[in-house]
Amino acid sequence: MRGKIIRGLMKKRSILKDYYSRYIGLFIIGIFADIMVDVVQTFVPEFLGEMVEIVSSFSSVTVGDISHIIKKIMIVASILMVGRCLLRYGIMQAASRIEADIRHDMFDKAERLSQRYYHENKIGTIMSWFSSDVEAVEEFVGWGTIMMIDAIFLSIISIYKMVRLDVILSVIAIIPMLALIIWGNRVEKVMSDKWEERQKQYDRLYDFTQETFTGIRVIKAFVKEAQELKAFSKVAKDNSDSNLEFAHLSIKFDVYIEMIIGITMTLLMGLGSYFVYRNVSGMPVSLFGHSIGISAAKLIVFIGYVDTLIWPMIAMGQILQMHSRFKTSSDRIYHFLNEDEEIHNAENAVILDDCKGKITFSHFSFAYPDGNTHSLHDVSFEIKPGEMIGVVGKIGSGKTTLVNSLLHLYNIERGTIFVDDVDLMDIDIRSLRDNIAYVPQDNFLFSDNIRNNISFANSNAEMEAIRQAAKFADVDDNILGFSEGYETLTGERGVTLSGGQKQRISIARAYIKDAPIMIMDDAVSAVDMKTEETILSNINEKRKGKTTIIIASRVSTVSHLDKILVLKEGTVEAFDTPENLLQISPTYQKMVYLQKLESEL
Repeated sequence: MRGKIIRGLMKKRSILKDYYSRYIGLFIIGIFADIMVDVVQTFVPEFLGEMVEIVSSFSSVTVGDISHIIKKIMIVASILMVGRCLLRYGIMQAASRIEADIRHDMFDKAERLSQRYYHENKIGTIMSWFSSDVEAVEEFVGWGTIMMIDAIFLSIISIYKMVRLDVILSVIAIIPMLALIIWGNRVEKVMSDKWEERQKQYDRLYDFTQETFTGIRVIKAFVKEAQELKAFSKVAKDNSDSNLEFAHLSIKFDVYIEMIIGITMTLLMGLGSYFVYRNVSGMPVSLFGHSIGISAAKLIVFIGYVDTLIWPMIAMGQILQMHSRFKTSSDRIYHFLNEDEEIHNAENAVILDDCKGKITFSHFSFAYPDGNTHSLHDVSFEIKPGEMIGVVGKIGSGKTTLVNSLLHLYNIERGTIFVDDVDLMDIDIRSLRDNIAYVPQDNFLFSDNIRNNISFANSNAEMEAIRQAAKFADVDDNILGFSEGYETLTGERGVTLSGGQKQRISIARAYIKDAPIMIMDDAVSAVDMKTEETILSNINEKRKGKTTIIIASRVSTVSHLDKILVLKEGTVEAFDTPENLLQISPTYQKMVYLQKLESEL
């Protein structure tokens, strides 16, 4: 059984081998201390046997005889205290550091995974890997290592000393332990399956909770609290039932271990007492040609060794439970850390040292990994350095997909997108994104103060630069109107701010980056016409000579720009100046007409 557990641990060497090697010094200290404790604590039964031997002898007992034994026990107790402190310092500290390192590497991995991965896996499920699964691995690496050492070395030392005292009694004590190991080998598979089911139910609970709190305002607006509570109760009950099943199995296993230990100890004490009685009577018992001549003192020592052996037997049960959890959790972590990173740099990737902002799309087509049709098809146009370009089209025409492709959020076909005449797939990803300031459509803000949200791209930005960025986005006055000004907390995802304020803070965050290329994805849809005009005027003034791409749903937003790209059902209908588009683009003509009609109404 121990061999199976060790093989199971080594099977995960791809996740744990490097972590073990980082803290090998701490593990050596802890393992050495644990072995020392295991060796020393087996002396205690011998000291008790000496005391019984002295007391049971007919000679007079002196204080010196007793004090000599007590001194030895005190020395052993001191060694045990120091040893246990060292083993916990070494192994448990190493386990905690490994837990922290695994979480760090998982977070680093999460940042490198593509958008596709997060479309296919829910955030709640991933978060459960970071919490309960990592904790299960840490538990096995820490307490599991200590228990495994005890189960191996304490068992070997105790059994060796037991056999030296009496072979027959040793066999009687060892047989239940062997049966326990064989039976535990079968139980471990069932426990592993139960833990995996428990983790899946925990994932569902985590997913449901995360989604509910994210959409809490919608739930309240539609007065669906009772409905959501009922749905949550069902998910919570499934999770509770799964936990109870695993707990029941674990408790049953522990109870069976305690029963086996109790029966073994009762049998040994009964038989041992009988053997001592027969030996004192001068009629020692003989079994299989072996005469059992055991004294009361030796029986006490033997029972002491068996008592010492109880902990390894209990530890074996704990190891089985830990290993079942570790096996499932480490598998989940292993698959996450080894998930294919679709988005990565090409060999000898090009660094954009002095980006001019030229962008070329050449017969570009794109379909999402889980999509059956192309979102963009045969798109070709060129943006010259410093040009200000608008992108318009109906909902679903591919506007956001276009800029996401430019950010290399998905892999694309080579030879279809170029930045400064360099193939996008050959550009260093960090270098590419460093040269692009992006205002996303969802205007995500971090749960932090406004100052830090604006300076996100440049954490060392001076307060004056932050205010200039806010003025660029026409949000400075709004911020100063808050009681705490720029120190105002935005709340989770900017919940304390209005839609227009979030949009403008997102624009300020992009502007302070001062990148050669700036992309605004429908970034002024939530502001009034006057504010929009102010922002667009600032773009014309402050971004002159730098490439700017503005995706808009209103024609007025882009009508003053150098050129406008009109998309229709994923294809380029036209790419020209606003004046020429009125002559050649039916879609643009219709958008202008509808906007004029809306203004008249």
